[in-house]
Amino acid sequence: MHVTTLIDATTACIIPDGEIDQGALPKLHAVLEALPQDVTELVWDLQSTPFMDMAGLHLLVDPQPPTHPRRTTVTGMHPQPLHLLHTAAQVFPTLGFTELLPDARAHEAA
Repeated sequence: MHVTTLIDATTACIIPDGEIDQGALPKLHAVLEALPQDVTELVWDLQSTPFMDMAGLHLLVDPQPPTHPRRTTVTGMHPQPLHLLHTAAQVFPTLGFTELLPDARAHEAA
């Protein structure tokens, strides 16, 4: 998996190129750990991620270090990861998946 990280002030955009599964997690966790501590906004751009399994869901909502919490958003979702995220939001409504859905951000902005 190839991962591009773009940083603009306090916002980091991570763009993974490939499937997010258990095998991809070590690299993605390393990318997260390498982010500067002043990054407060994290955007996962999944335009090049056609498939994501439960490992990807954990990556999106696992607790962050209290020393530098980040607001997380997700963009560019293909049908399969989007379906998985919708399902997770329905099955586990208290785990934060709902806030990552594109329609949740539209309601938040209104």
